[in-house]
Amino acid sequence: MPSLALPKSSLLRQPWEYRRVYAQGLRLRGDHFSLIFLANQVGEHRLGISVHGVKSAVRRNRLKRIVREFYRHHRSFIDWCGIVAIPPGTGMDVVFAIRSGFAPNSPQEIEQVVRQVMSKRPHPPQPPRKGGGRNDNAERKKS
Repeated sequence: MPSLALPKSSLLRQPWEYRRVYAQGLRLRGDHFSLIFLANQVGEHRLGISVHGVKSAVRRNRLKRIVREFYRHHRSFIDWCGIVAIPPGTGMDVVFAIRSGFAPNSPQEIEQVVRQVMSKRPHPPQPPRKGGGRNDNAERKKS
């Protein structure tokens, strides 16, 4: 049975790590929260939690505890979400960005809203096809 501990190495801890995920990551938006995914070279999945617009420290910390508990039990949600193909030897950094109005009372409620967002997500973008693009036609006309 895998360990259910959540070591510090499984969490984003530095401000530059959050900035990188925010700047380059793929976003999925739900009601009052977003999930932002970005591949990393660490070799394991890592979680970051960002709470915006919640003034009460008690509420902010409770939200973070509930999200951490969800992640602790469902680390594989990154795999079942299928956002992007994860090459061997890499992991994903995931930032769970919470806005005011998000009020789950348990990790199970977070699982439900994450599954809803995953079911509505668009398919991953396809790589561009070779030939047949608008630029190709414009270059042919010039010749």
